[in-house]
Amino acid sequence: MSSEHTTQNMAHQTASLELASLLCSRLCHDLLSPVGALSNGLELLAEEKDPQMRQRCFELLEQSARVSADKLKFFRLAFGAAGGFGEAVPVAEPKALIEALAGPSGRIAVRWTVSSQTLPKAAVKILLNLALIAIEALVRGGTLEIVLEERGEGQGAEIAVRASGPRIAFDPVVGRALASQLAPGELSSRTAPAAMVAQLAASCGGGVQYALADGMLVLGATLPGA
Repeated sequence: MSSEHTTQNMAHQTASLELASLLCSRLCHDLLSPVGALSNGLELLAEEKDPQMRQRCFELLEQSARVSADKLKFFRLAFGAAGGFGEAVPVAEPKALIEALAGPSGRIAVRWTVSSQTLPKAAVKILLNLALIAIEALVRGGTLEIVLEERGEGQGAEIAVRASGPRIAFDPVVGRALASQLAPGELSSRTAPAAMVAQLAASCGGGVQYALADGMLVLGATLPGA
């Protein structure tokens, strides 16, 4: 093996490790708030004597526990190796996770157009991460529309995620991550999910597209080999 090839392999491994560590950082960051609320709620409960306030503490603890569990389930499939041992994942699984992530506040309505009951694992991970990006863009609420189409066994899949609302907040750096055009130093825990989407799409022989115009963010992925 040539020294050039060895150097390329080492660089690839270093980049993969950096991406994995940033995805872990992102998971920890997103869980910090609900887990912190659990800790604070337990402290309040230990000190509170009023029955009505104790009941309110229990309600807050239940809410924080549910949010924490929903996020863990989401990131386990979006970033990790969840979804069983097969190559196909029932659409109902990512559907439930996205609705749980978008739904607690009631500010985001989720609409689905699905032509298949299962999706390849890579497509599911791409779907979840595109949905995460779209949900974060809906800072004042709105509508999240998801279109899934599997072309048939071995024919790949197409994903479209549309976010529309009174205000769309989309970081251009995330767009560059989706396009695999990050500048040195721009890979961070915020852009890591988009960078992973770009890598997964490329590994399937496909690509990712995005457009932002007229109060709508459109994210799409074409996956011929998924």
